[in-house]
Amino acid sequence: MARIVKSGLVQMSIPKSEGDGTIDEIKEATIQKHIPFIEDAGEQGVQILCLQEIFSTPYFCPGQDNSWYAAAEPIPGPTIERMQEYAKKYQMVMIVPIFEKEQAGMLYNTAAVIDADGSYMGKYRKTHIPHTSGFWEKFFFRPGNLGYPVFDTRYAKIGVYICYDRHFPEGARALGLNGAEIVYNPSATVKGLSEYLWKLEQPAHAVANGYFMGCINRVGAEKPWNLGQFYGSSYFVDPRGKIVAMASENEDELLVAEIDLDLIEEVRAIWQFFRDRRPETYEKLTEL
Repeated sequence: MARIVKSGLVQMSIPKSEGDGTIDEIKEATIQKHIPFIEDAGEQGVQILCLQEIFSTPYFCPGQDNSWYAAAEPIPGPTIERMQEYAKKYQMVMIVPIFEKEQAGMLYNTAAVIDADGSYMGKYRKTHIPHTSGFWEKFFFRPGNLGYPVFDTRYAKIGVYICYDRHFPEGARALGLNGAEIVYNPSATVKGLSEYLWKLEQPAHAVANGYFMGCINRVGAEKPWNLGQFYGSSYFVDPRGKIVAMASENEDELLVAEIDLDLIEEVRAIWQFFRDRRPETYEKLTEL
């Protein structure tokens, strides 16, 4: 019997009132904007749903305003517990990326994974933290310290890689070796140098590791930072590197695709990249 999984990605612009109100009010408005899309996914029978990077706030990293530290919260915590209710209601696995507070001064860019019964399974913390013009993430986030976990959910074995992580093949490989069948990459990326890489790097990871990827990006522009235009174009790519579904560049959207996990076996029976690896020759990679 074929292993078909229906998966969804939500790309979203931030509510236009993001410059008004408290941080808690901004978070609530943003979550409220997502809820109809989450419910739509559940009603369509989506089995695995992924939201975008730090989905409940604007992408505040173009500035260095420490008042945004107040947006961080524990995992599990209020937002994750709220999403657990939707996961349970719709029997839908959810990947929920938020700004995590482990304790005072220890903050992470994290994605929580919730199983289809609403239970919290664990989390992935963004490993590679950029710090360059417009992306002052080291001001906000510590580097992830949980490795590259794979979560054996009701429907598939899934991994998470967040935004800037996608430029590094090593973690993508580790997720494959750890058994991931689908890797989700929630992102916040704008037009410019990285745009042409958006459709290049992640299909390459999918091919090199023989798994599916779900790649999510925001849409719109976010004041007052004016970093640029988030260009959406969220997509699913299969283990052959073929993009099987893609969202628009500028619309709030739920992208849904049916994923045939049996294709992983078929592809890996031909392209034996795991069998033919030579890790004993790669020692220098961890020394340099």
